[in-house]
Amino acid sequence: MSNYRLDRMAFKAQTAKEAAKHSTYYKDLTWQERLRIANYLNSVAYNYPENEPPRLDRTAFSIRKRQK
Repeated sequence: MSNYRLDRMAFKAQTAKEAAKHSTYYKDLTWQERLRIANYLNSVAYNYPENEPPRLDRTAFSIRKRQK
């Protein structure tokens, strides 16, 4: 399962300016940690298991040469 959980009881009323300061937390993380978080958020958004992303459907694309 995931290391990240959404705490639905945690909420803090704040201004837009205060809410924009959350980026400093992510800037202090390593690029590997940020990538791990992005992978988790994608898996939640697109509803697939965290470490099993869907395969690319290569039949949807075609290749042709450019004419010179």
